[in-house]
Amino acid sequence: MPTLLHIESSPRKTRSASLDVARAYLEAWRDAHPDHPIDVLDLWAIELPEFDGDALDAKYADLSGTPLSVAQQQAWAGIRHLAQRLHDADTLLLSVPLWNFSIPYKLKHFIDVVSQRNILFSFDERGSRGLLEDKKAVVIYARGLDYSMQSGTPAHSFDFQRPYMEAWLRFVGVTDVESIVVEKTLFGPEVDHAARQAARERAVALVGAASVSGR
Repeated sequence: MPTLLHIESSPRKTRSASLDVARAYLEAWRDAHPDHPIDVLDLWAIELPEFDGDALDAKYADLSGTPLSVAQQQAWAGIRHLAQRLHDADTLLLSVPLWNFSIPYKLKHFIDVVSQRNILFSFDERGSRGLLEDKKAVVIYARGLDYSMQSGTPAHSFDFQRPYMEAWLRFVGVTDVESIVVEKTLFGPEVDHAARQAARERAVALVGAASVSGR
């Protein structure tokens, strides 16, 4: 049964452009899959594990083949439990606002915690392999300005939001990635409304296309 995991990384909730578009996607997805579960991971509503102390020691003990202590096992189990939500989903929906040209620190914290060897990737002498294969990701990017190559400004060179997310998804094995970009949300109510509406329409269209293809 297809399962969708929505990872929320904006604390603005009802005012958030990324969440506004995500809600349109979720509504269309529910209509297309009324009996299928949706898991919501609000990164502002949970206490993410700190990656220090026992967790960091567990990482290096695992890398060196050293047995983990009880405290290290508990720390590593907490990380595995958090990452399992990614493994359990068929579709990953990520709503990502741009903060300081990159991503919110809560999302970076989450990625840093769960991106561990034998949890989201493996590696040996031949290189690394992502462990989230055969999944689809839909990433909604919200930006206040126009960071596109077509903007006519050097703003695109400051975009470390979308390239980072795409690189991370490829690294953990997700190669089927669709992007929805909401730009110029700081250009006034009319521009903001038009950008959101276009993005919502694309979100609904993506759900329809996936349903037709049987994805």
